[in-house]
Amino acid sequence: MIGTALTVVSKALLVIASTLAFLLCFVVCADVIGRVLFGTPLKGTPELVSSSIVIICYLQASYAILSGGMMQVDAFTANFPVPVQVVLGILGSLLGALLFGLIFWGSIDGFMHAWDSGEYEGEGALRVPMWPVRLAVLAGTGLALLAYLLLAARQVVAARRAEIVSTGVSH
Repeated sequence: MIGTALTVVSKALLVIASTLAFLLCFVVCADVIGRVLFGTPLKGTPELVSSSIVIICYLQASYAILSGGMMQVDAFTANFPVPVQVVLGILGSLLGALLFGLIFWGSIDGFMHAWDSGEYEGEGALRVPMWPVRLAVLAGTGLALLAYLLLAARQVVAARRAEIVSTGVSH
């Protein structure tokens, strides 16, 4: 039940992030065309691009984890016995959950400050509010934390059957 809900939410956020990336292409093209042809760049492009990239990355994190899209280097571990591989897989998932949990915890104050103070980036013609960026980091890391915990739980269940759950793309 939780896995299904997390997958649906992750796919929805992936669509939002992909749409934002698509729209960002037009902003960058308009900036380049304005700069080259008219000598006037599109105001606020650096602020929009930097904020959008952060949003895009964090909104896609949980989907990348759940879909097995994270990179995994198994040059050494592929030769280990299955029980060792299972333990390392569970440990890796728990460390991923710890990492995203720490980022989540550290992002709460930043979001609250951005929300309360009206923090923004940029001066002049375009001031980009920072609370959407901070919210995306908070939501993305929270969902990534849940995704890694779900992956760890799936690995524990698979370990009982002496199976290995692939957590990423091997390279």
